[in-house]
Amino acid sequence: MPDLHWTIPVGRWSSWPATSAAAPDIGFIEPIVRRRLSTLSKVALKVAHDCVALEPARVVFASRHGELRRTTDILRSISAGEPVSPTAFSLSVLNAMTGVFGIARGDRSAASAVSAGAQTLGYALLEAYAQYATRPDAPVLLVYADEPADLAYGTIEDEVHGGAIAVLLDKEASSGHLVCALSRVDEDAPEQRGEPRTASSDATSFPTQSQALLHCLETGQPARWQRAGALWHWRWDGGAT
Repeated sequence: MPDLHWTIPVGRWSSWPATSAAAPDIGFIEPIVRRRLSTLSKVALKVAHDCVALEPARVVFASRHGELRRTTDILRSISAGEPVSPTAFSLSVLNAMTGVFGIARGDRSAASAVSAGAQTLGYALLEAYAQYATRPDAPVLLVYADEPADLAYGTIEDEVHGGAIAVLLDKEASSGHLVCALSRVDEDAPEQRGEPRTASSDATSFPTQSQALLHCLETGQPARWQRAGALWHWRWDGGAT
């Protein structure tokens, strides 16, 4: 895998912590639709709306598990011989949030969904940048939202932290620039064997990609995430072009 480096112009960004006890304000969604949404979709819509209100924007939605909990409930209903709500079924797909968001805003811009295991957020950032690079005049909204899987699935390696993050890629970037990097690493390197990191690494390592990215956005300090021979690195640059 060759090393990859790309720079994202950040117009706005928003986040929602998984630990929040408050309900996300999504008053822009009609009540009849709002009542049917899962917590995952609600927090995703909240951070998305924080970054893009009425202006058109392409959307890249990212989630490792997506609406897995809703799907699990549907499977349990089928197993018990109970009827399944067509609405529940239609909202169980990975990209349910993008459809609701586009309809609410009357935006027919393209929307896509990404799921890539523990590296979902990193690859979604790459996908969002690739789409932005094809048409820099049209903003791209990246929305990441996730929650741990149902306990029925047992222990999941590198389980998600939960919560939501949205980043608007816009050439009129007012916040700054996010410098992203993906490189291959040796699994037998000192850090992998529990030995100290080299002095050349100034980034804090985190157990999940979402925690690493959020740390970078909130503090402006570099952050990294490393698993399965891949090293993801994020750095904030307020003066990049």
